[in-house]
Amino acid sequence: MQHFEVNFDGLVGPTHNYAGLSFGNVASLSNAKSTSSPKSAAKQGLAKMKALQEMGMVQGVLAPQERPDIYALRRLGFKGEDHEVLAKAAKEAPAIFRACCSASSMWTANAATVSPSADTRNGKVHFTPANLTNKFHRSLEPETSGRILQAMFANSRYFEHHRHLPDNEHFGDEGAANHTRFCSDYGHAGVELFVYGRHAFDSSKPAPTRYPARQTFEASEAVARLHGLSPDNVVFMQQNPAVIDQGVFHNDVIAVGNQNVMFYHEEAFINEAQGFAELEQKLGQSIHFIKVPTNVVSVDDAVKTYLFNTQLITLKPGHMAIIAPTECQENERVAQYLNDLVGMDTPIKEVRYFDVKQSMRNGGGPACLRLRVALNDQELAAVNPNVILTDELYARLNQWVDKHYRDELSSDDLADPNLLIESRTALDELTQIMHLGSVYPFQRV
Repeated sequence: MQHFEVNFDGLVGPTHNYAGLSFGNVASLSNAKSTSSPKSAAKQGLAKMKALQEMGMVQGVLAPQERPDIYALRRLGFKGEDHEVLAKAAKEAPAIFRACCSASSMWTANAATVSPSADTRNGKVHFTPANLTNKFHRSLEPETSGRILQAMFANSRYFEHHRHLPDNEHFGDEGAANHTRFCSDYGHAGVELFVYGRHAFDSSKPAPTRYPARQTFEASEAVARLHGLSPDNVVFMQQNPAVIDQGVFHNDVIAVGNQNVMFYHEEAFINEAQGFAELEQKLGQSIHFIKVPTNVVSVDDAVKTYLFNTQLITLKPGHMAIIAPTECQENERVAQYLNDLVGMDTPIKEVRYFDVKQSMRNGGGPACLRLRVALNDQELAAVNPNVILTDELYARLNQWVDKHYRDELSSDDLADPNLLIESRTALDELTQIMHLGSVYPFQRV
């Protein structure tokens, strides 16, 4: 039986814009209200997907959310026809309106936490959509994310779907951005590392003071319970509050792991030695812990370049590649470190750079753009085949983007009622291309 790690990348939505909505996300805030290019963003994302497919990876596509979210605006008291709701909200509550236009679902690492069948008690692949309670604009996503995932992984013989955790910050869950799986290979039982920022029910424990800790220990424990994970294949570690206060809002901004490699910054964790020892003990084999010292790459440089928000993929046994944004290549210190890294005695043998600037300016790098799902060949065959990237699907999605997406979008354009019509028209066609059924609210009313 063959085993694969499939990367499902988020397709950038038609309303991709820079609203600066994420307090604690330095890149997002610094580019607030700049003019964006939805078409360029979508094509950059598709180009990365195609490149990974050509490297021999199995690559999937995850559909975006419907935006502007008219239904959320109506729940908040804005009444009338769609165009009237848009106009009233944009005029009377512009910050709320911009939040309801966010295209942040493109960062698929926050869509869900996934546990492969090799780790779970009932031998199924488990999915729990993230509730994303810390940010209003992201808390609008879980219901639709759940429907899209169920349309992609519909066969109940192989896949089990859970509802997102309660919508309360005590159970703040940010999905795979704070979850890493270690294994000898994708088919064997592994150890799942859950990284959290604070204890919600114990204020005596360390916590950041400047920026919020979005993932709680209690949420991580709950997801592990839902997925039927054994204590023998779960480790919980706390993110260093000091790096959260420097703009490291998710663990995948300061660390990335794959199989037997953990690539991380020396300031990433509390109780690093204890946590890593537990990881190795439960995995039953040694792990390559690649620590990047602060005096070589500062936290500031790591955040600006998203050195750790890179994809770490296995191209063949013992040969891994880092998929990095071009911002890493443009930073002298980071580029030098990566150049030195491929010469070290580790499984990381190469670095490949990709232009994902439209995403980077909004606060997400290559790792943010993908959700990792380990599957065996029977499970892969049970996945909706229309969400797996092929040459035909790649060409069709590029044509779809050319047909429906705007070249430029400013914050003022978000109130244009034609944008809502354009977005719904595009998404309705997309669900037909990808055979998703009626996953969007406008299709279900």
